[in-house]
Amino acid sequence: MNILVLSWRDSRHPQAGGAEQVMHEHMKGWIKDGHGITILSSRFPGSQKKEVVDGIKTIHMGDQYVGTKMAAFFFWIKYHQNFDLVVDQFHGIPFFTPLYVRKPKLAVLQEVAKEVWFLSGLTWPINWILGLTGYLLEPLFFLFYKKIQFMVGSQSAKDDLIKMGISQDYISIVPHGVILKKSKKIFKKEKRTTIIFLGALTKDKGVEDAIQAFSLLDKIGAFNFWIVGRGTEYYQKKLLDMSKKIIKKSKLVFWGYVNENKKFELLARAHVLINPSIREGWGLVNIEANALGTPVVSYKSAGLIDSVKENVSGVFCKQNVPDELAREIINLTNDKKKYSILSKGSLSWSKEFSWENSRKKSLTLLKQTLENKH
Repeated sequence: MNILVLSWRDSRHPQAGGAEQVMHEHMKGWIKDGHGITILSSRFPGSQKKEVVDGIKTIHMGDQYVGTKMAAFFFWIKYHQNFDLVVDQFHGIPFFTPLYVRKPKLAVLQEVAKEVWFLSGLTWPINWILGLTGYLLEPLFFLFYKKIQFMVGSQSAKDDLIKMGISQDYISIVPHGVILKKSKKIFKKEKRTTIIFLGALTKDKGVEDAIQAFSLLDKIGAFNFWIVGRGTEYYQKKLLDMSKKIIKKSKLVFWGYVNENKKFELLARAHVLINPSIREGWGLVNIEANALGTPVVSYKSAGLIDSVKENVSGVFCKQNVPDELAREIINLTNDKKKYSILSKGSLSWSKEFSWENSRKKSLTLLKQTLENKH
């Protein structure tokens, strides 16, 4: 097949996250199976209009919010004869391909946005105006996709899609895999108890709750706190100012964006990964931490309830608030026996996920979609 993938960002976009990484891994598998892949996504500083990444033909057109969706329409009108199937990725707003694509379509969704619409990080009242608009319009988006096959990464995402009116017969769960970069060096845990937050520095990922939890732990003892990820310059400054005011004696490091090797090194050296995200499609970072023997303390949120196996790979907070996050961290790090059990359990849990299996399932789904078998 020749497949066109439409996405607001590709894996090299400065704000790319887990969703973009997941799609990139699937596309690599599809190419290995002999298919031709073209991805159309938004421009970003330094991007080329056309390039090839891991065998994937990449085209950058328009801004990530609206421009790339308009560009996709005109691109399809001009080149539709070159493709057999279109992948329409949802990131709040889809590409509305059912309105103009008459060839087989596969919708890929990580999570239904819901309340995330209100957590854009923009200034008031723009955040509420856009948030309310998106929140009210999102259910209408799915009206165009009633008979379109969906690929999701978790049961949580499937359940939310069903609530949006999509029949379960049109939804397939394809769990994500995990890839560890091979390293000759074995990294030991830090001498001082180290808590790591890893993810996009955005409000919906719960980074502010993480900092609030750090401030509570700071009053109890000496810790290392690591925040790994990137966000807008405005929001990063806000987080830095917030941290300086409420964290006094413990060591807090903003690592910013790090490459894959450094990411896995930090996950290995940390004692606990915290994940206070309000909503996820899956929570790939949890499995990445687990693969290095690092348990997770997590909010009980959609997606996270799928990627964290309670009392095996991590623990959930009783309530999704910073106080509970801090309490569970203290309980886990003070209980050496439980920590050891969860560390070993994390390794076992992570081995259940591989990209080889994930790609096989997505390839099967592609072929079924082409043949209109749901």
